Amino acid sequence: MNIAHDLASIDRRIAQITGMDMAPAPAAATVSPVGAPAGPDGLPILDAADVGATRFRQLVRDALASAGGPPTSDSFASADVQTPSVPGGPAPVPPAQIDQLVAANAATWGVDPALVKAVIANESGFNANATSDVGAQGLMQLMPSTAAGLGVTDAYNPVQNVWGGTRYLRGLLDRFGGNVPFAVAAYNAGPGAVEKYGGIPPYAQTQNYVQNVLSSYEKYRRNPTQ
Repeated sequence: MNIAHDLASIDRRIAQITGMDMAPAPAAATVSPVGAPAGPDGLPILDAADVGATRFRQLVRDALASAGGPPTSDSFASADVQTPSVPGGPAPVPPAQIDQLVAANAATWGVDPALVKAVIANESGFNANATSDVGAQGLMQLMPSTAAGLGVTDAYNPVQNVWGGTRYLRGLLDRFGGNVPFAVAAYNAGPGAVEKYGGIPPYAQTQNYVQNVLSSYEKYRRNPTQ
């Protein structure tokens, strides 16, 4: 099995989550072939650590280098980012490093970095170790099933979390024709609910969430360093 097959398989899994085909990420970095064990469906098991490791490392290495940030190590815990693996532990991630991860992944997936940052602000309050009452994890509050479908093996790892969350957000934007409020609503309530109601679902929690994210989005568009 080669890397092209692995990434195509991940794209198919994301299509299953978002309900539509997705274009692959721009080939900005050269990656080495990696293998992954196959599941019953013949696709690679996406929670195998080696499936996305090379891609994650190279993405962040290139992004932080271009941003003048600290060098990355040859592991998921890159750029001195604290990467807890279990809930409840300390997870301080400096704002500048979160901004670097946002910028890197926004560029890779073609999403406005202000929107990614707005989602993080409202999902976790920039706490990489956040866990919701329903089990959503990390900066972009990925549910375990969504994280697994995206190839994220540790949702509390900021590098993996922002990579997966931004890619998922890209899929939702594509699914809803670039409509930001619909994509944000789908991030909160699921794409099926948005399609069912033909727009933002009539759920108070989702409507408040969309309003808050859009407000944060405008704030970060005006001043990205806030």
